[in-house]
Amino acid sequence: MLFEFANIFVFLLIAIGFVFVTLVIGKLIRPDNPSPAKNMVYECGEIPIGSGIRQFNMRFYLVTFVFVIFDVEIAFMYPVTAVFKELINSGYGLLAFVEIFLFVLILLVGFVYAWSQGGLDWVRDQASRLNS
Repeated sequence: MLFEFANIFVFLLIAIGFVFVTLVIGKLIRPDNPSPAKNMVYECGEIPIGSGIRQFNMRFYLVTFVFVIFDVEIAFMYPVTAVFKELINSGYGLLAFVEIFLFVLILLVGFVYAWSQGGLDWVRDQASRLNS
């Protein structure tokens, strides 16, 4: 049993040694001639102007959350759909179908609510801002 742990320990030592040796060789080989132009932040070839901190529209986060919710929905539905034929053969097909239907219905109600409240509108007019 200790032999298996020794194998893992030796493997970890070799991996850490490989990373360390690679970094040291890279430090010795690469040229080192810093200049202000090289140390400047690179943004697609343009000279950076202003602060690096930007405020994003909060709508971006809401749209992202709606996307994640529907993405997770697919992740939860996939296992059921993968074995749906087996569930039908074992007599649980209707139960699985009803459960998935209710799951999608609940998410659909949430989606319709977010849409009706204007949460998915990227640009809102002034009147809707005052009402919410």
